[in-house]
Amino acid sequence: MSAKLIQGYEVVIGFETHAQLATATKIFSRTSTAFGAEPNTQASAVCLALPGTLPVMNRKAVECAIRLGLALGSHIAPRSIFARKNYFYPDLPKGYQISQFEIPVVQGGAVSFYLGDEQKTVRLVRAHLEEDAGKSLHEEFHGMSGIDLNRAGTPLLEIVTEPDMRSTDEAVAYAKALHQIVTWIGICDGNMQEGSFRCDANVSVRKPGAPLGTRREIKNLNSFKNMQQAIDYEIRWQIEQLEDGHAIQQATVLFDPDTGETRAMRSKEDAADYRYFPDPDLPPLVIAPGWIDEVRAQMPELPRAMAARFVQQYGLPEYDATTLTQSQAMAAYFEDAAQACGAPKLASNWVMGEISRRLNQEEIAMEAVKVSSRQLAQLIGRIQDGTISNNAAKQVFDALWSGAGAEVDAVIEAKGLKQMQDTGALEQIIDAVIAANPDNVVQFQAGKDKAFNALVGQVMKASKGKANPQQVNDLLRARIAGPATPS
Repeated sequence: MSAKLIQGYEVVIGFETHAQLATATKIFSRTSTAFGAEPNTQASAVCLALPGTLPVMNRKAVECAIRLGLALGSHIAPRSIFARKNYFYPDLPKGYQISQFEIPVVQGGAVSFYLGDEQKTVRLVRAHLEEDAGKSLHEEFHGMSGIDLNRAGTPLLEIVTEPDMRSTDEAVAYAKALHQIVTWIGICDGNMQEGSFRCDANVSVRKPGAPLGTRREIKNLNSFKNMQQAIDYEIRWQIEQLEDGHAIQQATVLFDPDTGETRAMRSKEDAADYRYFPDPDLPPLVIAPGWIDEVRAQMPELPRAMAARFVQQYGLPEYDATTLTQSQAMAAYFEDAAQACGAPKLASNWVMGEISRRLNQEEIAMEAVKVSSRQLAQLIGRIQDGTISNNAAKQVFDALWSGAGAEVDAVIEAKGLKQMQDTGALEQIIDAVIAANPDNVVQFQAGKDKAFNALVGQVMKASKGKANPQQVNDLLRARIAGPATPS
């Protein structure tokens, strides 16, 4: 795989992503997974593995794993097993984490995405089910740490890639593509700030053709911006170390967004350090072929398939189709508007343009859009039938977005935005503008287009913006195409 070199070094990146599954209860108990509860109010006896308790598998969590496997073209193991991953940390109440090691439920598969015009594919090693640990709290305490065990036992899918990425941009694009998939198929809400989608980046550098370098794992990257900055810094740091003659030590590191630097947290463990062994309280997880067929029948149309359909069905450019399928909400909004107005390219332009600009400006999600797809379709229809100009359409859109009007036609009427339909009246305005601007007429006839544009502007001003710009262009050009008449 060819890649751009940095100071003569090739970058190698792999990802481990923890996606919190969209279940109402924890993976091995009926304890709630709701976010934001008071600390330690959602930690049951099963979560803590108190004597006499037994874990019971959450069927919905398994279904989420099946959905991911189907979406990514993975092998879904008909039989997988759970293991105990042993380590001691204050927020791990059991002293071990129930996870999968030797036989994960999802094996192989790939995530494909575009980086610019180039399609990239990152291979997956596995995705396995496991429980989350608790959370250590440092900010609220002085000289000590608090422990909140509400997250303990929350169901996760850990999605592990091959070391296939060769740049920071590629790594971030992969993370965004995976985020899109898990939210699209409804297995994760994708809220990075709440920890629902946490990425660990394994970064190393090497000279081209050399064996893989020693990797350092950047933990818990909770935004794409932080991800970009952290990996960029880590690459520069590792190259500087090697250039100075130092060896890279395998380690787990944290990214500090305040300083923009990574810092070592602890030496990195290998699998043997965790002393995995099969969990004696959990039988093997057996997934019948019929269950996989049931889940497959319920799967939504996937983003890449939908984008391809938008190109075929609506004649959209690939760029438009890919942009519109970034979320199900945006794709559904576009399709509703396109079908209602019969002008898919115009609908695409408005969704990617004015709609997206307003959403970004107000920092709201597509689900909270303030102009319905029906209203947008009506607005586009009034542009197409010549009722309003493009400039007037933006005024109507502003009114709809602000809640100043509910119906497109009512806003047009109230604001007096209808274009002139009386050709005779428009011709009178044009004749008056020509008479008042003879120099511009002469300049246009001498080949100066700016003079023509000035005349168009004068006509639009005289009509108070109600003239149809195309009609103005046609009539005006017909009037002054010949030699100027001496006054």
